[in-house]
Amino acid sequence: QICLSLVKLLFYLAHSPLGSIVLLDFQPRQFVMVDGNLKVTDMDDASTEEQSCKEDNDCTLDFPTKSFPLKCSEVGKCEGINEKKNLFNAYRYFFTYLLPHSAPPALRPLLNDILNATGDLRYGINETLRAFEKVLHLYKSGLYLQKRPLLLKDYISLKGFRTVQGEDYKCWPSYSHLGCLLSIHSAEEAAAICNSQLQCQSFIITQHRTWTGRPLASFQSSWTDLIPDANAVVYIKRSASSGERL
Repeated sequence: QICLSLVKLLFYLAHSPLGSIVLLDFQPRQFVMVDGNLKVTDMDDASTEEQSCKEDNDCTLDFPTKSFPLKCSEVGKCEGINEKKNLFNAYRYFFTYLLPHSAPPALRPLLNDILNATGDLRYGINETLRAFEKVLHLYKSGLYLQKRPLLLKDYISLKGFRTVQGEDYKCWPSYSHLGCLLSIHSAEEAAAICNSQLQCQSFIITQHRTWTGRPLASFQSSWTDLIPDANAVVYIKRSASSGERL
């Protein structure tokens, strides 16, 4: 969410009515999340000026660890230097820390492609935004899910119930530090996740959703202490419930 919002912001800056805008003091502290969108808190160090040049050798974009040769345009400006400077700063301050983590395994190769392409400046902001929107579409639609055996049949579902919430086993990347709370595309995906975790005996799906509209599922190491909840469904492994009275 943070990286996609940042890319949308940089897309606007690259195509603004004032021309391509560069953020000269590009630091994480210059941004804040407002209603799920990244905003710039300080525009004092923004500029529409693009570096002047006489030849290509005048257009080297230097960073502490990398340098990129750019072209000098016919009008004597370094082509795309503002856009590329913003994009590489997004890569080194945001993408490298956020993109490799927490995505479903099937989507990680696509995010690694974005990471590598922006780190080498092979992508401009247009290509980067398209790549992010593709990943978001796959994530929201569930098209990233690989065909696998149907596992939900191995669970008993009880509508209108949930287990008593409390501290339980933890997993990564959980939305809660007290237990294992993950976003899912469907109950079938939740069953596959539960089967992959040795501690998991049940999971609960409520009407709580993430910013992408995906429901949240809480994975539990037990299924006892059920309480009524009209907005929840608890799924219990048949093997865990065998011999018990529901």
